[in-house]
Amino acid sequence: MVDRMAKRYSVSPSAVEVVLAALRSGGGRMAQFSHADFGGMSQWSPGMSMVGDMFNTQLKAKLDALCSDIAAHLDSSSAAGDGRSAGDEVSYRSLSGSADWWPAGLGRPGAVGAQNDLRYAVFPDTRRLVIDDRARSRSTTLAIIGFSVSPRPKAVTERFRARARTDQ
Repeated sequence: MVDRMAKRYSVSPSAVEVVLAALRSGGGRMAQFSHADFGGMSQWSPGMSMVGDMFNTQLKAKLDALCSDIAAHLDSSSAAGDGRSAGDEVSYRSLSGSADWWPAGLGRPGAVGAQNDLRYAVFPDTRRLVIDDRARSRSTTLAIIGFSVSPRPKAVTERFRARARTDQ
C-alpha cells in the first residue's frame, strides 16, 4: 500500500509512512506530523489540511487526497478486522467522569485543547478563556473582550484582546 500511494501522489514512501503513522495515532480522523515532502509541519482532519508551505494550495490538495485515501483504507481495515484492537482506540475528547481542570462556575467549555504543556478551555457563555501552562504550574483565566484577524502579505495574525479576570 505504501509504495502504491507514494507513486499515486508523487511523494516518497517515507512521507506515506509518516502520514500513515500519524493517522493511526489520530484514530484515522486526524494527523499531525512533519515531513519535507509536505513542507515541514503539517496537519490534517477531514475538511482541513495545513502544510508547512502554507500558500501552496496544490500541496494542501495532495495532502488532503493522500490522508483521505489512507483514512478510508484504515476504516476498511478496521471493518475487516485487521485494524486496531479495542484497547488501542484514541480519543481527543475528555472522558466522561474525568475531572474538570478549569475553575468551577464557568460551565461547560465550547472548546478544549492542549499541546505539549499548555492547555486551554474557552467558555463562550461567560466570555472566558482559561489557559493552564503546566510547565510553569500556573493557570490564568482571561475575560475575552475582542478578537481580530489581520491579514498581512505572507502571514495572518490572530489576536485576542483580553484582560485578567479580577474576581478569582
